[in-house]
Amino acid sequence: MAGKALIVVDVQNDFCPGGALAVADGDAIVPGINAILGDYDVVVFTQDWHPAGHSSFASQHPGRAPMEMTEMPYGPQVLWPDHCVQGSHGAAFHPDLDVDRAELIIRKGFRRAIDSYSAFFENDHETPTGLEGYLRTRGVEALDMVGLATDFCVQYSALDAARLGFSVRVLEGLCRGIDLDGSLDAARKAMRTAGVELG
Repeated sequence: MAGKALIVVDVQNDFCPGGALAVADGDAIVPGINAILGDYDVVVFTQDWHPAGHSSFASQHPGRAPMEMTEMPYGPQVLWPDHCVQGSHGAAFHPDLDVDRAELIIRKGFRRAIDSYSAFFENDHETPTGLEGYLRTRGVEALDMVGLATDFCVQYSALDAARLGFSVRVLEGLCRGIDLDGSLDAARKAMRTAGVELG
């Protein structure tokens, strides 16, 4: 697949069953992802990588509970349970994921004051991760995306990629969603509107 990359989003222990922010059936996508890694010119994994005490953690907001919304300087923010803390077991990739096939691992969410869902930008939609430049210099024009969770990090990554001019397809069979108050349907609608193909 000339000029095509696979972006594997946040397939980490904390997003799989038993993790701090578990996505239902999150681990079920691992064999399917492993099976297609060899089909792409470029393979990139993303890894949620928060410092302890990250501002998006509900534990840092007295009286607030996980999954509540708050306002940050960069906009609305879901308050999450503590998850994917740097160096922790929860932040590690799922043990069955073939991590050795990744040519680049993008760590995101490592700035304490801002969350980062997208593989391309922090949640201010301005601070870049460097992924766009890497893909451009590798000659990539089209992206397939898989991983966790469909309605948050996968969606944000897909929307940013489309905005940057990449051809984008989300392989829904190799994704799982959180579906927080209808967020999954809203994500699908937003992605289709932006020209993202749902496969």
